[in-house]
Amino acid sequence: MSRADHMDVAAYALGVLDPQDMERFEEHLATCWACAAELETMVPVVGMLSGIDGEAMAALEQTHTDPALLDRTLVAVRRDRRRTRVRQLLATAAAVVVFGGLSGVAAGFLGDDPPSTPQAGPTQSVPTAAPSSEPTDPNRPGVGGEKDIEGDEHNATDPGTGVTTTMWLAKKEYGTQIAVQLSRLPGPRTCRLVVVRRNATSEVVGTWSVPGGGYGTNQNPLALELSASTSAPLADIEKVQVQSVDVNGVASPLVTVSDL
Repeated sequence: MSRADHMDVAAYALGVLDPQDMERFEEHLATCWACAAELETMVPVVGMLSGIDGEAMAALEQTHTDPALLDRTLVAVRRDRRRTRVRQLLATAAAVVVFGGLSGVAAGFLGDDPPSTPQAGPTQSVPTAAPSSEPTDPNRPGVGGEKDIEGDEHNATDPGTGVTTTMWLAKKEYGTQIAVQLSRLPGPRTCRLVVVRRNATSEVVGTWSVPGGGYGTNQNPLALELSASTSAPLADIEKVQVQSVDVNGVASPLVTVSDL
């Protein structure tokens, strides 16, 4: 094999051999490991050279004979490179802005703290009517916002038991409504409210139990308040009596309102 065959490696790699020489070199390459190794080292260089513009190579060739053309070519290359760098920087900056915006939005949705929302301003309070300064009797049932008890007021204190009561009797279509307030009523005991008619008949209209502390006593200063009703007309009632009932069912009067 001639020395020229070994010199055709670069020409073959660049693809400048004519078909006949290319065929001849390939036959040589099949038996020459030195040329095969050299060709393998040239493959990356050939790949780089394939990206060179032929017109640019021709222009560079002319610069050997025209120094002014070389200067113009270098200036153009530098200007093009600066423009390329500026475009790259702008593209990078735009990508950073977009990424930063997306990161801020993502932080708003994925962060630990929820997005802040506008808070409503203070609202003016509506003035309310002032409480009435009219004096009231704290011992009268119905104070504290409830309607006062209807009817005529009757007071009584039993000299034997010491029990004190205030009763209000009101005429109704169905009969008579009775409101009762009791104090100085000791316990424990069972009591009942009895209406006695003028014809000597009687009616039990209510029963209740008294705790050990009683009502309106030193142990329990609160008075007992209760209400009842009867079918007896007010004009037919002679008296209303509070009675104590023992375990055997025997009743004894505690306090009586009469002269109705």
